[in-house]
Amino acid sequence: MNLLSIAAACLLDEQGRLLLVRKRATRAFMLPGGKVEPGEALLDALQRELREELDLHLDPATLTPLGRFRAPAANEADTKIDASLFLARLTQPVQAGAELEELRWYALQQPEPDDLAPLLHLHVLPALRRLTRG
Repeated sequence: MNLLSIAAACLLDEQGRLLLVRKRATRAFMLPGGKVEPGEALLDALQRELREELDLHLDPATLTPLGRFRAPAANEADTKIDASLFLARLTQPVQAGAELEELRWYALQQPEPDDLAPLLHLHVLPALRRLTRG
């Protein structure tokens, strides 16, 4: 079993909807972000991925740690991810870039679709729902 270290962002719009992304030639929607390179700091990796995927430049001070979770990888067999997650409000428009095929806004109170990455279903959505209820 392989283990990938990733940094990902829970980006919420003004309505509290979560931004989900889908990579080309894949089915599962996931959070924007990606693999942390050897020797790379988590926030540096996340900022690099957000620039590549969404042309998004966020000040690190706007990113709040949400937690660290493990889950099966959505697109790689025999692989788990060790995900460091950060939360931020999105105040500017974004568009799919790099390897992204599609963006989707997800309202936390709506039913979960069957095309979500395991990390979202198992950890992210429950954590965000707890935060928004409190």
